[in-house]
Amino acid sequence: MTENESKLARLRRRRPGIDHLIRSFDAFTERYGNHFAASITYFSVLSLFPLLLIGVSVLGFVLADQPDTLRELQASVIGAAPTSLRGLLWDLVNAAVEERGKVGVIGLVTAAVTGLGWMSNLRDALTAQWGQKPVQQAFLRGIVVDLLSLVGLGMAIAVSFALSAVGSGLADTLLDAIGLGGYGWAKVLLVVVTTLLSVSANWLVFLWVISRLPRTPVSVKSAVRGALAAAVGFEALKAVGAVYLNTVLGGPLGSLVGPVVGLLVFANLVARFLLFITAWTATARENIIEEPTPVPGPAIIRPVLEVSRVPRGKEALGLVGVGALLGVFLGRRKR
Repeated sequence: MTENESKLARLRRRRPGIDHLIRSFDAFTERYGNHFAASITYFSVLSLFPLLLIGVSVLGFVLADQPDTLRELQASVIGAAPTSLRGLLWDLVNAAVEERGKVGVIGLVTAAVTGLGWMSNLRDALTAQWGQKPVQQAFLRGIVVDLLSLVGLGMAIAVSFALSAVGSGLADTLLDAIGLGGYGWAKVLLVVVTTLLSVSANWLVFLWVISRLPRTPVSVKSAVRGALAAAVGFEALKAVGAVYLNTVLGGPLGSLVGPVVGLLVFANLVARFLLFITAWTATARENIIEEPTPVPGPAIIRPVLEVSRVPRGKEALGLVGVGALLGVFLGRRKR
């Protein structure tokens, strides 16, 4: 055991990168990274339902004057569900479209509540990974700040996913629209450009998330490398997530529970990855702040004075009598 530990210690001394990874993993574990990731995942999935309501409401308003298009869209969506649920889903969609105003209001209110919970947990998790102490804020000010952060982050994530969609699924459509559909080099160039744009957008998003979302903001300079690693890793996670969803969606059962399971797995992976990158950033040598040794308090000297008790009268007479008897006894033995 000692030999193994010494090998690990030598490896960490020779390889600063490995030492940094081990430090970040220890920090991620000690600061409850897995627990925070589970909380973020829960609120991510919980926010899906109000977002779905908002989407149905928007579609209802947009397609209200186009009943044929609306019916075709309903049929295509419901056709992917199992046969036993299609009638129920048809009635639910019709009711949601007819009550699109109420559905939109309920969706917005619910999305705000669940979104604020998601943002609050995310900020607390990032604060913990930076090793900061919790900061108490005014209630209303905290809600306003979290709401603005939620809107900004949501828009940035939407831009990132839109760029990824342009580079992958919509590349052929865009090239056909401009007359370059038959050229292979044009598709490769479009994919490369959109990927670079997506990574750049992700880098700016993660730079803001890692440095500004903690309760006590840190310098942007300290988060540059971590944000770049997070941007590249997030692109890889999106690619893996697309392959995973295509795999789990095969078959009737997959079409029913696959999206939920896929969302759970993807949200948890992204949350863990983000928190680990934050811990990796916080444990870099330039970001480690050595806490000064606390100065000991002033020494208090309290002298203890013990006063011996003077024997009482009876005690004194008894001691004298005992001494006299001992004297007589010793005197007789000498004779």
